[in-house]
Amino acid sequence: MPLTTLDPITALIIVDLQSGIVGMPLIHPVTDVVTRSCALAAAFRRHRLPVVLVNVDGTAPGRTERPRPGGPFPDGWTDLIPELDRQPGDIVVTKRTWGAFANTDLEKQLKARGVTQVVVTGVATGTGVESTARQAYEAGFNVTLAIDAMTDARPEAHDYSIANVFPRLGETGATQSIIDLLERTHAHA
Repeated sequence: MPLTTLDPITALIIVDLQSGIVGMPLIHPVTDVVTRSCALAAAFRRHRLPVVLVNVDGTAPGRTERPRPGGPFPDGWTDLIPELDRQPGDIVVTKRTWGAFANTDLEKQLKARGVTQVVVTGVATGTGVESTARQAYEAGFNVTLAIDAMTDARPEAHDYSIANVFPRLGETGATQSIIDLLERTHAHA
């Protein structure tokens, strides 16, 4: 579904732009994902809307056929990248599953601020971003996905999420279109 509207209180959720992940091989240049996510963060902060910075530190406890290779995360792996320019008012969520809502207080924090919609960006499209978007949708939030501000290590996962999953969860659009809509929505605020 193309972009139509942003609710008056919309939050930005930036998934897993952290030291250990941005250095991994990804299908799109991570610098573009970082630049676009930071542009969205600046626009949301300018309008005093919530910005959520998510990192991952661990995995869900269930058994899988593909355990995480390499054992524990090395020092610094979970650090949010400095380009995000973390601000005192930002919400920071450390997750231990693919999605930012499972086993965290993110839903409670957003609802306490009156948030009814989220815009999601980050890495990886088919895991962290998709799971966060699904969980937001299931929690009753309107969902928008900045499809040019996300990437994945697996092209087939990225493409499948964008073509088949995201249109069922909410609206999709490019970063600049979201910023333009945000500016129009808050022009008189």
